[in-house]
Amino acid sequence: MGNWARQCARHHHNKQWNNTMKKWLLTAAIAAAFGAQADEGMWQPHQLPALAKTLKAKGLEIDPESISKLTEFPMNAVISLGGCTASFVSPKGLVVTNHHCAYGSIQYNSTAEKNLLADGFLAKSFDEELPAAPGSRVYVTESVTNVTAQINEGLESLKGDDFYKGVEAKEKALVAECEKEDGYRCNVYSFHGGLEYYLIKQMEIRDVRLVHNPAGSVGKYGGDIDNWMWPRHTGDYSFYRAYVGKDGKPADFSKDNVPYEPKSFLKVSAKGLKDGDFVMVTGYPGRTNRYRTASEVENQFTWNYPASRELREQIIDIIKTSAPEGSDARIKYESTLASLANYAKNFASMIEFYGKSTMLEDRKAREAELANWIKADAQRQAKYGQTLADLERLVAEGNKTQELDLILGYMSYSTPMSTAARLYRLAHEKQLPDMEREPGFQDRDMTRFTAGLERIDRRYDASVDKVVLFEMLKHYAALPADKRRADLDAFFGIGKKFDEKKLKKQLDKMYDKTEIGNKDVRMAWMDKSVADFKASKDPFIQLAVATYDISMAREKAQKELAGELMKVRPAYMEAIIAYNNELGKPVYADANSSLRVTYGNVKGYSPKDGLYAVPFTRLEGITQKDTGVDPFDAPKKQLELIEAKQYGDFYVKDIDSVPVNFLSTVDTTGGNSGSPTLNGRAELVGLLFDGVYESIIGDWNYDDNINRSIHVDSRYMLWVMKYLDKADNLLAEMEIVE
Repeated sequence: MGNWARQCARHHHNKQWNNTMKKWLLTAAIAAAFGAQADEGMWQPHQLPALAKTLKAKGLEIDPESISKLTEFPMNAVISLGGCTASFVSPKGLVVTNHHCAYGSIQYNSTAEKNLLADGFLAKSFDEELPAAPGSRVYVTESVTNVTAQINEGLESLKGDDFYKGVEAKEKALVAECEKEDGYRCNVYSFHGGLEYYLIKQMEIRDVRLVHNPAGSVGKYGGDIDNWMWPRHTGDYSFYRAYVGKDGKPADFSKDNVPYEPKSFLKVSAKGLKDGDFVMVTGYPGRTNRYRTASEVENQFTWNYPASRELREQIIDIIKTSAPEGSDARIKYESTLASLANYAKNFASMIEFYGKSTMLEDRKAREAELANWIKADAQRQAKYGQTLADLERLVAEGNKTQELDLILGYMSYSTPMSTAARLYRLAHEKQLPDMEREPGFQDRDMTRFTAGLERIDRRYDASVDKVVLFEMLKHYAALPADKRRADLDAFFGIGKKFDEKKLKKQLDKMYDKTEIGNKDVRMAWMDKSVADFKASKDPFIQLAVATYDISMAREKAQKELAGELMKVRPAYMEAIIAYNNELGKPVYADANSSLRVTYGNVKGYSPKDGLYAVPFTRLEGITQKDTGVDPFDAPKKQLELIEAKQYGDFYVKDIDSVPVNFLSTVDTTGGNSGSPTLNGRAELVGLLFDGVYESIIGDWNYDDNINRSIHVDSRYMLWVMKYLDKADNLLAEMEIVE
């Protein structure tokens, strides 16, 4: 560094050298931002063979070619739960995922008298296993087909809403053809903003049962306080089992069903890992925004995240105040609270580290460099010259209604309001041929739709819901009149003056009279006509009817804008990819809930000057944190085992204990929860469940110095199962590698 600084000083007045240096540094920064560096990248499986040299050098021992084939080991052992990832770990359909991914099913089977969330659950035999929450699914990806040409054919001249509908119609046709074979769920996913489209076919296993979850004081040890933090000591794992009919095909729940026999399953390593070892994570990451523009970044971090965090924290306070700890109402909202708190903390980290970062300046710099690269060539100028300006214009157009959009989004936490609106929309959609209906309201969606209505019984309390809706309506009423909706204003009597007492009385009457909370009544509404809805005296049904027309008009306008963006973003991404190709850099697509692979090493990090976080935590850390009060209230038996140094077969000399959680450099995000963490031989060495606080901003910008994922170590899982929960039947069922 000293020599480099002295060279800079000697050349300070050399303008030509200085400009060259600036250009070199900027180009390097752009390459790092646009192309994959270090362990960055959520790769589509078919891209893995091109990375074979890197993977082998880092420690992969199996053939990289096999990772690209979804029907071969290990990829066919990795499954989706529709929001989380999981994997098969036995020939009898045993599925391991995170405790927080199974949380809804654990909650669904819990009551104040029999609280599985608090006490844990273990089925000692198949007949003791419990049905998972309604709508729970296991999705086994069987094929991924590039359908870009089929989607784009004949749509070149269309714009706006026509283009949006054209793409949607093509997707529906492809999905319908794919789903002719019973027992499969198919979807078309767009990559690189719509530059490519892939049809993904998944076996949909409908009979899913809860097998085992540790006590909450293990599975959620540290609670919201430790969420996104390091050091961590959480046993974030649970087990499901997938069942099928006797013919081996997906079937609805039945006592006659049999455990699904996967084509392959993961062996579980009791040997584990050490510092520096290679790890690979396969899973279904939700959303990242690595290629968003500078203006999108600025708006998200300076307005959207702060406003969203405020609303989430307010709803959390409402629920905690309205539903006392341990009450049936609180149990109903535990899953909602966990989700709200998770993202409230997520947004706080986003805001904090954005303020400390140069992300905005980096985005502006990379856009300037891309623009210069385009201008440098006449053909590129003709093809991409207007792209950046068009994208900026469309993004600004979308931001005009963002205040209203945000509040309406959080207003949907009101179950009667959102349920009535969906039911009334269903009545309208049923008037159309199935292929013309809005996605989510087609015949293929009715099983999910029904399951969502059934789950309400265990996730809704009228007294809590009423306070949430009241507070969201207060936020709505505070908007300027020109940003509000005439239909909502009229229904709730909101004008120049806002009368809180009047609104409270109105909501009291609405919640007293509505029958949406009655399962049989709301299920019956699925078969009602539009005329039935218009004649209804239920106040929330009346609200749905009164707001339908304006809601549809807003949706049409949003689709018009989306259709324009669907033509501009692919051109933007095409330019980015072409630019990177000249630099010899492969480009991965932003996460979109499709199957991806990411790789890295076990590695600590330095969160701030003077501190270094080692990559493993130990059993003794549980004792050090424990206060006997939630969320640091480990089971008494566990503390006794730790005190007695009952390490058993899972002792690691390097740390003089049993490892609990570990850090790695793999590039992950939400949706990766529950993903199997594999060693070089594709053995399960852990489950990914979180990231460190400093890396939350990784959804937008990867930094190799602080991007760290957190995994529960397989040795800790096995230790808890063997010595604390006595899950010997499950240990015997799995293939454990010593």
